[in-house]
Amino acid sequence: MIGTADRLGSAAASGGIQEETSILGVPCLTLRENTERPVTVTQGTNRIVGNEPGRIVSEALAVLDGKSKAGRTPELWDGQAAKRIVEVVKGQEV
Repeated sequence: MIGTADRLGSAAASGGIQEETSILGVPCLTLRENTERPVTVTQGTNRIVGNEPGRIVSEALAVLDGKSKAGRTPELWDGQAAKRIVEVVKGQEV
């Protein structure tokens, strides 16, 4: 985690952290060249910054300065997956 009392962000290589920060609306800097969770970049709060120290510092300072990516909760990340699965299973013939 990076942050101050009024600004918070996360630096991660973990896909799980990328998802959690997107749900929570917390900026995430992914310290890799790619992600297996691209929706966290296209819709969420994740930004891929790679592993070059200068870029990591620059992006972290931007987060602390309030210049992070706003993002939004990705479609279907509404906590209703179980209900949708039950509806699909109910509709199946055995």
